[in-house]
Amino acid sequence: MRQWNVYLSGEIHSDWREQVETGVKAAGLPVVFNAPVTHHEASDDCGVAILGAEPDKFWHDHKGAQVNAIRTRTLIGDADIVVVRFGDKYKQWNAAFDAGYASALGKALIVMHGPDHQHALKEVDAAALAVVETPEQIVKILNYVIDSKLAGYTG
Repeated sequence: MRQWNVYLSGEIHSDWREQVETGVKAAGLPVVFNAPVTHHEASDDCGVAILGAEPDKFWHDHKGAQVNAIRTRTLIGDADIVVVRFGDKYKQWNAAFDAGYASALGKALIVMHGPDHQHALKEVDAAALAVVETPEQIVKILNYVIDSKLAGYTG
């Protein structure tokens, strides 16, 4: 049986990734998950911690973004499906970039956000193959795509 590679991008302040992983495991789906570094401080400071301090915040952030891009580009490139979650608390420009990058690579893209973000993310949503609001919907899509099982369908 094929093993699917799913990259979980975006918001890092809730347990949505764990919910998806738990649901997929319960369904017995052959999925390997990858994600960006979700420890906020490590992600922000990796460049200067590894390559040396920067007095200018721009270059501090630039170094970190470049080091993080090694992981992000590689894992998105290897993914069969990319899921990008936009949370309510912060503007996640990196998530929008990941969605655009995945789309440019022709990856199957699932976007997750609440109704408050529909207008702001209309272009991102248009590039996605599915737009969902909950981790449970992601699990249902994966269950359908991988095992042809349509949970809860009675028609």
